[in-house]
Amino acid sequence: MGTHIIVFSTTPEADRAFFADVLDHPYVDAGGGWLIFKLPPAELAAHPSEGPAGQSLYFMCDDLQATMSDLQAKGVEFTDGVSEERWGRLTRFQLPGGSEVGLYEPHHPLAIEL
Repeated sequence: MGTHIIVFSTTPEADRAFFADVLDHPYVDAGGGWLIFKLPPAELAAHPSEGPAGQSLYFMCDDLQATMSDLQAKGVEFTDGVSEERWGRLTRFQLPGGSEVGLYEPHHPLAIEL
């Protein structure tokens, strides 16, 4: 079984270009410029919530500072400083369409290889 993740956007073309050109994710064109991206291996976790149910998108890396430097060189601006969490080092950046995503270097054992 696979997983298909959807990022809703007011400017999907800009977000598609970001995933292709900045994050360098390979893709296929499903027709008419509708890009479907291959993602690296992923993990899924179910967290408790006291508010409404929802989803969040986080990218993982093995060296947060190096990854941030690489992305900043491509024009990515981070919306949050680095915080030390029990489970890893975390920051956030904004996609061109306005969605904010997390980027973290995990401290926990991984179910995948990065």
